[in-house]
Amino acid sequence: MCGIVGYIGPKDATPLILNGLQRLEYRGYDSAGIAVLQKGDIAIRRDVGKLNNLMQLVQQEPLNGRIGIGHTRWATHGQPSSRNAHPHISANGRTVVVHNGIVENFRALRDELEREGVRFQSDTDTEVIVHLVQREISCGKNVTEATQAAVKLLRGAHAIVVLSADEPDRLVAVRIGNAGGVALGIGEGEMFIASDIPAILEHTRRMIFLENRQMATLTRDAYRIQTIDGEPVDAEIHTISWDPVSAARGEFRHFMQKEIHEQARSLTDTIRGRVDFQKGLVELPDLTLTPDEAHRLKRIVTVACGTSAYSGLVGKFIIEEIARIPVEVDYGSEYRYRDPIIDEDCAVLAITQSGETVDTLAAMEEAREKGAKLWSIVNAVGSQAMRVADGFVTMQAGPEIGVASTKAFTTSIADQYLIALYLAQQRGLMTPDGDAMCSHIDDLAHLPDLVSTMLEREQVIEDLAAELYQYTNFLYLGRGINYPIALEGALKLKEISYIHAEGYPAGEMKHGPIALIDEHMPVLAICLRDAVYDKMLSQVEQAKSRGGIVIAVATDGDTHIAEKADHVIYVPECPPLLSPIVSVIPLQMLAYHIAVWRGADVDQPRNLAKSVTVE
Repeated sequence: MCGIVGYIGPKDATPLILNGLQRLEYRGYDSAGIAVLQKGDIAIRRDVGKLNNLMQLVQQEPLNGRIGIGHTRWATHGQPSSRNAHPHISANGRTVVVHNGIVENFRALRDELEREGVRFQSDTDTEVIVHLVQREISCGKNVTEATQAAVKLLRGAHAIVVLSADEPDRLVAVRIGNAGGVALGIGEGEMFIASDIPAILEHTRRMIFLENRQMATLTRDAYRIQTIDGEPVDAEIHTISWDPVSAARGEFRHFMQKEIHEQARSLTDTIRGRVDFQKGLVELPDLTLTPDEAHRLKRIVTVACGTSAYSGLVGKFIIEEIARIPVEVDYGSEYRYRDPIIDEDCAVLAITQSGETVDTLAAMEEAREKGAKLWSIVNAVGSQAMRVADGFVTMQAGPEIGVASTKAFTTSIADQYLIALYLAQQRGLMTPDGDAMCSHIDDLAHLPDLVSTMLEREQVIEDLAAELYQYTNFLYLGRGINYPIALEGALKLKEISYIHAEGYPAGEMKHGPIALIDEHMPVLAICLRDAVYDKMLSQVEQAKSRGGIVIAVATDGDTHIAEKADHVIYVPECPPLLSPIVSVIPLQMLAYHIAVWRGADVDQPRNLAKSVTVE
């Protein structure tokens, strides 16, 4: 949940940037920094910890100028420290960069730059960007051209802002994919850049939002927007209401839609600081698990409710496959009403977005009384589920306002993936920097970009929703690790559109639900090209033979499924254990757009609460 703020204009940039960063503190961070062009040179102040530490540093070592950029950072590559905090500066001190995202190919780029003689001053992936930009500037390009050339070398999703002392009258901003937004604020004789609206709303209500593969060059009085291929863009200027709710939604119609689109960024933030991409290991210090304890662990019981329970079902596949530990998944609301068999060789993992779900807390209490080790995955820092657990992992999803959970679902799956790798590491099943661990870590690094790719396909799903919203019953089918995604997809449709929907393991269709299928009941089948692909094709054919309308979620390039299904939603090819995170995105969007077509209150559906704190 890194924050970015930039300013160019007649005022002192330092207080404007620091104030903007304060307004983004809710997103969480572990370090902060600011760079200002001061008397022709770039001056940087950076510190680890809270923003107050940086502000005290600026008081002790003032910096003033009319153009600057600031950043709050969650660590990805490199531990939280002053040297790893943003902004990052080129070797000659003339170019500086702030960045949200993960440079998936940073190792290859760093090796290339080091062979050219570049000496790195940090452990971050971001530093490769500033050296690439400076290399292009040294070849005679202006800062816009240099940034354009540099970002074409990057893999992954990114939000980047560049400042060059050699062109002191401009800032360059780039957005690739969905590593976070880039909002341009248009003032009177001044311009602003921010990763989220609240940072700059007090200065201007007129904003432009960069889309994927767009970049902007800003001066005090003007802006120019183009694609990263150089094509000019005529961008729409949005006037943002002063109403804090409208401002928080930004360009999105509902919080749920905004939160769906935040998932590439929230997944990036979930990975940040937990994975050392250079050493090839996972670090979860708050889980408090020694290698001896990991070896003694015989079983994990996941307790959760609703969407979190379906996340736990996905996590069962992941943990059993990677860490080879048996996992049971239980509803928190049922768990304490029997005499569960658990002991000190069992870990009970509670998954709860709010950390205050009463049924999940009661299940945790039951587990503690029986001597089990207690872990929790939570989004709300400081919540009860975090406080009572022996160890925890935070989702890093940021505030989730919509009642129907989206980004907390996908981030909690990513957290279970991290737990699985950590357990395998602690149990000696995988070694740091070993082939297996590096393969899984590389898969994680690519995940936000895969999600970003899926998010760009919303229009196709919105068009499909227009054809489906009048139906009153749906059947969702999945097998293996994507069976829980069928459950989650059906739940989302029920929650916000009030359409009856059932999620089913596809192999069970012929044991009952097949009797319901006719031309009035759409069947959504998750048919990715995986180990159960042929089995899913059979389910599609059975549904079609009974007159069902079939919507298939399929892997890019699969033309065979298009011959069988009525509608196909394509998702990018992805590693099997991470495929649920990608395949659930279109189901979230489909539920959202169907609900909008039906005129439902998407963010506050009837009879539901965000956190169930009473039994």
